[in-house]
Amino acid sequence: MKIVHTIKELQTELLSDRSEGKAIGFVPTMGALHAGHASLVKCSVNENDVTVVSIFVNPTQFNDKEDLKKYPRTLEADCKLLKPIGVAYVFAPSVEEMYPVPDTREFSYPPLDTVMEGAHRPGHFNGVCQVVSKLFDAVKPHRAYFGEKDFQQLSIVREMVRRMKFDIDIIGCPVVREEDGLAMSSRNMRLSAQERENALKISRTLYKSRTFASSHTVCETQKFVEDAIAGAPGLQLEYFAIVDGNTLQTVERWDVSDDVVGCITVFCGDVRLIDNIKYKER
Repeated sequence: MKIVHTIKELQTELLSDRSEGKAIGFVPTMGALHAGHASLVKCSVNENDVTVVSIFVNPTQFNDKEDLKKYPRTLEADCKLLKPIGVAYVFAPSVEEMYPVPDTREFSYPPLDTVMEGAHRPGHFNGVCQVVSKLFDAVKPHRAYFGEKDFQQLSIVREMVRRMKFDIDIIGCPVVREEDGLAMSSRNMRLSAQERENALKISRTLYKSRTFASSHTVCETQKFVEDAIAGAPGLQLEYFAIVDGNTLQTVERWDVSDDVVGCITVFCGDVRLIDNIKYKER
């Protein structure tokens, strides 16, 4: 496994792989890697000849500068996790390498990016599209892997790829959870022991709501989740939305789509956690 820090070095390394007709898989990350990231990387290693993992905390997607400052940076530990999996290259650029000049491009994909995270984190998805498009240009992979935990992000990346005509297959991989059900996240390491215990209420409520939904309306299910989180110690609901998995627009009835997802964002202390659950899927 080779660690590279510049786009030029990365592209030079990949040139020989490309000339040999090798399939290149890519997993973009912001580091602080865990088993959820590892599952994406393993998918890439299994499906491609060469896997590139980027580790870059992208400043343009943080609308909260304090959140950017607190985001964990653990490159050495990340590389220890990646090496035995079979990664060929870790791309760990500096901010100056990725943004030698300010990126003034604007990405707009309504209605996908105007709801949920888009409504609560202005500019977030513009920053995501800026960095992902730059990474795609640098790596030029055949396939790229994203976790379904960031369900809205995955939808927007797919739309960006379609609009920008990138010749890349976008592969969504299922949410990976701890044994107790908590969705794996780099932010989990910021939780105290008590906060982590409190956070379990999020996934447990979502799973209970799926059973509840089988005999109740969308509106009743929405209230069930909101009431459960409101009554949980140490949690503050930012939003819960039951949406069409294709358009990300809220649904009023279960039968309007064959792909219905419940997306939630909750503050546990000052740590912002996201999760989702599929009520219906194709």
